[in-house]
Amino acid sequence: MKELSTLMLLILFFMANTSEAQTKKKIEKKIEQTPFIWEGANLYFLLTDRFNKSEKSDEIYFDRNKPTGKLRGFEGGNIRGIIQKIDDGYFEKLGTNVIWLTPIVEQIHDGVDEGTGMSYGFHGYWTKDWTSLDPNFGTKKDLADLVEKAHAKGIRIMLDAVINHTGPVTEMDKVWPDDWVRTGPQCDYKTFIGTTECTLVANLPDVLTASQNEVNLPDFLIEKWKQENRYEQEMASLNAFFKRSEHPRTPKFYIIKWLTDYIAEFGIDGYRCDTAKHTNEDVWADFKKECDIAFETWKKNNPTKVLGNNSFYTVAEVYNYGISGGQNFDFGDKKVNYFEHGFNNMINFEFKWDAQKDYEFLFSKYSSKLNGDLKNFSVLNYLSSHDDGQPFDAKRGKSIESGTKLLLSPGISQTYYGDETARSLVVEGTNGDATLRSFMNWEELKNNADNQNVLLHWQKLGRFRRDHPSIGAGVHNQIKAKYYTFSRSFSNGKFTDKVIVGLDYPKGIKQIAVGNIFKDGTKVRDAYSGKTSIAKDGKVAINSDFEFVLLEQQK
Repeated sequence: MKELSTLMLLILFFMANTSEAQTKKKIEKKIEQTPFIWEGANLYFLLTDRFNKSEKSDEIYFDRNKPTGKLRGFEGGNIRGIIQKIDDGYFEKLGTNVIWLTPIVEQIHDGVDEGTGMSYGFHGYWTKDWTSLDPNFGTKKDLADLVEKAHAKGIRIMLDAVINHTGPVTEMDKVWPDDWVRTGPQCDYKTFIGTTECTLVANLPDVLTASQNEVNLPDFLIEKWKQENRYEQEMASLNAFFKRSEHPRTPKFYIIKWLTDYIAEFGIDGYRCDTAKHTNEDVWADFKKECDIAFETWKKNNPTKVLGNNSFYTVAEVYNYGISGGQNFDFGDKKVNYFEHGFNNMINFEFKWDAQKDYEFLFSKYSSKLNGDLKNFSVLNYLSSHDDGQPFDAKRGKSIESGTKLLLSPGISQTYYGDETARSLVVEGTNGDATLRSFMNWEELKNNADNQNVLLHWQKLGRFRRDHPSIGAGVHNQIKAKYYTFSRSFSNGKFTDKVIVGLDYPKGIKQIAVGNIFKDGTKVRDAYSGKTSIAKDGKVAINSDFEFVLLEQQK
């Protein structure tokens, strides 16, 4: 009996390891067939606290129990809740290949009254300690599991880097020393200096990122680490960093070290950089160099866990930058090229305005820009976000159009959580950006057919985008104005990708012109309806009940 039990354990062990190896091979094969291209990524952006709850997610830490303004306290979403949705296949069905989380580092313990009721740092942008995760979001083990689970499904993880400022000052959260931060004047945004050497708002201390003076750690941080029994560990790590890098111990390099630790330890794939224009541009060039070193360190230490051969990716939030500006952002008295200072990509605040125009204007403009002035770089397009008070479709009356324009546009697409489920962006009783940050509408999605139909549309387009880098990173070419038909083409080494997309076609039989993309006799598949056909006389016939056609070569 004992021998039989041993044999069964060996069989189960072999099966588990075989299954793991087979899964890894499938992922590697898929990556090899369709390489991940950052410039064409399908990115999903979520507020960690507002996306999905897990068990024990209602626990509130650090006595953050004061009454708050509506949607200005912790709601219980956390990293484990995100993992649950990864396990459920939610992101795979959406075609997501990058998940961007709001900051998950430890937030100030108290709240502040901003004139809209008490607010806590549920959003993650009010840092208290860059070296630890906020327990309301999860633990470092949770983060390790998140990265591993996401990578197992070919999904990259992007975190959010805040270097510009600390959290607000409260009775429980003391101000950092004068050689670390300034507390005034407040920015007037009229010049470069009036944007960088100032505080964003009142009571948001601005880190002296331009300082060349070496500084000591704040006493409160030393005491905190000692209470948590990790002072020696943190000091040894800091000493090793400064010895290896030979950087001076200035404020920016402490924070850069703390943020890049998450790369070296967990293997995250990218950073979205908050308030990038509020520091000197050299901060981000220094940050990117250390990000690259940390990423290579992680790869070297985890050779079996490396997901593809991509470099570390950085996205800049330079408020009001638009793709029409090309590589430069104009402060009025100074122009800065952030692409030359550590960034692969910039958030495109112009997209929601361009999306109000027709398909061809939008697609051809973005293809021209990204294959011209911005060649080898990209922009992050969005229609709604956590802090844009003028979203493209606040009342969610154009969710199908939103998905079509966003997911089929050149550049990286940023789906803000709930775009794909028509989560309302108008919440009564809220003030300011709180209306944009309601909890994900899972219950509404379960019970509302309209929301389900919106989700299905986003899923079909999202998967097509994920499977075809030509959509986001390729060259656009209009084939017909009516019914509107276009091609996208992309080449990268031996890999080539060509597709045809038709929009606003009549239901029933459709004759789609395919130009020189699919030669006569080529078997094609419509990824929207699942129907197949064969190219003949420069056309493909598809009989479906949909107005959309997504043609790919059948494999």
